[in-house]
Amino acid sequence: MQLLTLGLNHTTAPLAVREKVVFAAENLQPALSQLVRGGPVSEAAILSTCNRTELYCVTGEPLQALDWLAAYHHMPAQQLKPFVYTLPEREAVRHAFRVASGLDSMVVGEPQILGQLKDAVQTASQAGTLGTLLHKLFQRTFAVAKEVRTNTGIGANVVSMAAAAVKLAGRIFPSISDQKVLFVGAGEMIELCATHFASHNPRAITVANRTLERAQQLAHRFNGQAILLRDLPEHLADYDIVVSCTASTLPILGKGLMERVIKARRYRPVFMVDLAVPRDIEPEVASLDDIFLYTVDDLAAIVKDGIDARSGAVAQAEAIIESQVGSFLHWMNAREAVPVIKALREKGEDTRRQELERAFRALGRGDDPRAVLESFSQGLTNKLLHGPTQALHEAGGEDRSQLQQFIAKIFQIR
Repeated sequence: MQLLTLGLNHTTAPLAVREKVVFAAENLQPALSQLVRGGPVSEAAILSTCNRTELYCVTGEPLQALDWLAAYHHMPAQQLKPFVYTLPEREAVRHAFRVASGLDSMVVGEPQILGQLKDAVQTASQAGTLGTLLHKLFQRTFAVAKEVRTNTGIGANVVSMAAAAVKLAGRIFPSISDQKVLFVGAGEMIELCATHFASHNPRAITVANRTLERAQQLAHRFNGQAILLRDLPEHLADYDIVVSCTASTLPILGKGLMERVIKARRYRPVFMVDLAVPRDIEPEVASLDDIFLYTVDDLAAIVKDGIDARSGAVAQAEAIIESQVGSFLHWMNAREAVPVIKALREKGEDTRRQELERAFRALGRGDDPRAVLESFSQGLTNKLLHGPTQALHEAGGEDRSQLQQFIAKIFQIR
């Protein structure tokens, strides 16, 4: 069994591929159970966000993990393979540390991924698929991420997806304060976007969600109003800016609907941001003349300018991560020796107990205590050194030379 990370992200796969392998939150626990139950995977956690889907697992059959991922999403493995990275041992550890520290994100240094990774670990724990190795890996991962953020400037002046969306809107409208903004969904990403847009004092803010209570809770924070998702068609034409991020597996805003919206607006432009994966807005909507549609991949160009300014912090973070990778691998290697150490100690304990029983019997017969202790110590020493001594006698040539060096190191003989 070996530690393995298998996945795809915004650098290896386009959005059209990524959205096909997203795991809905409610499906994660059953998926994890399916992956581990009766298969070659003994431990597993799944991280699934708009920018990545990754399996962290302990397995003896790396290729079967890819086959499982493809089969779960009803895709041929060969179709998925060109976009997938497979990272064993050292690379898997380094990757986990980099992801949690924000170094592998579309927006370098963004903090949201750490929370998403913690949620993934909690889900795996609840599913019962988080074993000793992955538990240790993620605890160390969170500690490394904290060290990186504490000791470097990686999180300073981060340009978030939400901030990038506001910046894009500023290219379409002279002033956001003159626009009406609609948020579709009420999750964490929408909450972040609402916070950024609200700071520009738009004319109105509305939150549309499947459950009205959740929409009202979020809308209340920004002095906005709430509507149900099913009522969107009759309200959509009122809004200049639409930001959508739901967990829907199918698009909820199609080209036909948006054609009617544009006509009702008398062809005034609509700025739309689709942060969902799978997408909430049909890609064909982008072909409409008066609609400016952007996806998560489009935001990458907006945030790229800030990356160079953080290059020094990135170098520091990479150095911290590299040192911690070595430390964790040392723990892993030491863990592999545990069965041998346990057996060695058990053998030593058996020998000690046998000699001690002999000594007790001698004392019970009334033998001289000093002679009994002498015999006990000699017997214990002889039995403990019998194996190494016999191995030296039986070895020859180069084997004997290597064994001599090994035994000298083991017993600290100078």
